[in-house]
Amino acid sequence: MKGGMNTGDFDYDLPPELIAQTPLERRDSSRLMVAPLDGAPALHTRFSELPRLLSAGDVLVFNDSRVIPARLVGRRAGTGGRVELLLLERLSPGVWRALVRPGRRLGPGTVIEFAGGDAEMSAEVQDVEASGARVVRLHGEENLDRVGAMPLPPYIREPLVDRERYQTVYSRVEGSVAAPTAGLHFTPAVLDGLRGAGVETAFVTLHVGWGTFRMVNTDDPESHEMHAERYTLSEEAADVVNVAKREGRRVIAVGTTPTRLLEHVALSGGDGRGPVAAGSGWADLFIRPGHRFRVIDGLLTNFHLPRSTLLMLVSALAGRELVLERYREAIERRYRFYSFGDATFFVGGASDGYSQRMSF
Repeated sequence: MKGGMNTGDFDYDLPPELIAQTPLERRDSSRLMVAPLDGAPALHTRFSELPRLLSAGDVLVFNDSRVIPARLVGRRAGTGGRVELLLLERLSPGVWRALVRPGRRLGPGTVIEFAGGDAEMSAEVQDVEASGARVVRLHGEENLDRVGAMPLPPYIREPLVDRERYQTVYSRVEGSVAAPTAGLHFTPAVLDGLRGAGVETAFVTLHVGWGTFRMVNTDDPESHEMHAERYTLSEEAADVVNVAKREGRRVIAVGTTPTRLLEHVALSGGDGRGPVAAGSGWADLFIRPGHRFRVIDGLLTNFHLPRSTLLMLVSALAGRELVLERYREAIERRYRFYSFGDATFFVGGASDGYSQRMSF
C-alpha cells in the first residue's frame, strides 16, 4: 500500500451509549477538549470558554451552509409502496439528484407522492445514473420545507424535536444534506465573546454532501473515492485569510468542511497576495496523513467515526497516534461523540490564554 497506510489504522472502539442522540439544551454547554499539537496534556473545559482560549488576531473560519429538509418519505403512485428519497443536489429549478430506497423498479417515469400537513409534492424519476442515484423532478418544490425532514445521520435514532438544532446559528446559504456539526456549539454569546477578544471571523460556504458519513471500506485509503462538494469563497473571506497568513496569525477552521475548502483552493494556487483566491467550484480533496497544510493552523471539530475520511483529516493535522490517544481519553472521561456530541480543539502556537487545567 502507498505509504504503508491502512484504513484499520484509524479504527477505535466506542461504547454505543456515548453516541449523542439529542442536542444539549444549551449549545455552548457541551464539553471541549483542547488538544495541543505538541502533545502537551489536554485541557478539559466547556465550549462557552472558547473566547478565553484564543488570542487577539486569530481567525476562525466558519461554514455558513444551511441544511435542507432533504429526507422525503412517500408512496409510489399506483402501488402505494413506501419510498424514501434523499435529495443530494439541486441540478436546476425543480430537478434534483437523489438517492432512492428501495431502488429496484424505480425507473424513469415512476412517480412518488408526498404529503405533509396540508402540503403536497410529487417526484417523477427522469433518469437512473450509473451510481444508482436518480435524477428526479419535484412538482410542488415550494412545499419542500413542509414535506421534507432533516436528514439526520444513521447513527441518530431519536427524533429531532426542533429542526433548527441541526442548523448552526449563523447558517445562511441552503444546500447541505448534513450539518457542519462543529458549528452547532456556537451561540450568539460565544460569537460576541470572540469578537470582544479580538478574534476575527470569516464565513465560507461548502455544501456538505451525504458522502461525509461514508466509511472508508477499502483497506488502502488511497482507493477511496471522495464525493465532490460545491463551495464558494468570497473576496472578503479570502482577504481575511490571506492577510492573516502574511502576518503570521493563526487560521483556525471550525470543522472539517472549511478545512477541505481552504486546502483545496490553496492547492489550486493563490492570488499573489496569499495562499487562497476567491471563487467557486467543486472540492473533492481527500486530506489524510502526509498532506502538507497550506492554510490551517488549528481545527475545532467534533469527534468523528472510526475508519472515516474525517478522522483521517484530523490525523493529518495532529498525527494519528495523538488523535487516537485523545479519543481514548475522551472515552474514559465519557465525552459525547459525533454530530450532537462534544468538541475537540487541535491547536498549536499561542493557545495558552487559558492555561489552567479544568475538568468536568
